[in-house]
Amino acid sequence: MSSELHQWDVVKVRINPEDRDEHPAVIISPEELCADLRKTKLNVLYGTTRRPGENPRPHDVVLNGADGLEHQTLVGCAYFYGVDRRKITGSMGRVALERRRQIGRKIVASYRLPL
Repeated sequence: MSSELHQWDVVKVRINPEDRDEHPAVIISPEELCADLRKTKLNVLYGTTRRPGENPRPHDVVLNGADGLEHQTLVGCAYFYGVDRRKITGSMGRVALERRRQIGRKIVASYRLPL
């Protein structure tokens, strides 16, 4: 699995060891790091299932079936997680182009990065 990872892949991973289930995560590390198997850590944005009536927070982007997910998923863009690529157990899809743009804008806004 780890040799086929790419930026914007939606993957399954357990970030917190105490979590019962794996969650979707979006790989945001650049392609050159994804391709370099010597790089054991990749940066991801963690996702959680969007509950009915739950509104996204200002730093969230909602992913859905167009991104390979069965349920609407909130992806937080205010915190990057470094995960061991060997802990990634599967690929679920790829983030659609418009949501990539949304994620980029949310990261810039969350960190108040100047452009």
